[in-house]
Amino acid sequence: MAIARKAGSRAVAHAASDPKVDEAWRHDNIGRLLSNALRHFEARVIELLVEAGHDEVTQSHINATRHLDVNGTRLTEMAQRAAMTKQSMGELVDQLEQKGLVARRPDPLDGRARLVHFTPAGLAWLDDFRVAVKKAEREMARTIGAEALRAMKEMLHHYDTPTG
Repeated sequence: MAIARKAGSRAVAHAASDPKVDEAWRHDNIGRLLSNALRHFEARVIELLVEAGHDEVTQSHINATRHLDVNGTRLTEMAQRAAMTKQSMGELVDQLEQKGLVARRPDPLDGRARLVHFTPAGLAWLDDFRVAVKKAEREMARTIGAEALRAMKEMLHHYDTPTG
């Protein structure tokens, strides 16, 4: 039996209690599959980093460093790229700074602004991160096939490119 609740001017049935409603789409849509794959991939990368002696970062830290250019990036730009608040990104950068992986310095183009940049230890971590990503990709290729991985990367690059 469906349970209804008032949502604005219409009643909304709770699909979980209605056996006639197909919920498979919620688990088998591309967004969910990509999200699950990303979590699995990044968890493996973190395992490989730990094996290489880096136990200092989480998936949230990886998300922050993903939006940090090697030559430095303003915190506001990092937050915008990551689709998160400046305050949340600031907390992650503070944590990465405490771990010695990043530091803040004045922006040479605007003395009032600050750039986040990798420290020498952060650049060494970044190199190990690159190695871990490549290894995780090789493992993925063994699971889904090298051609499937190549095609998937190509298609996702195409999908990510804005069209007119």
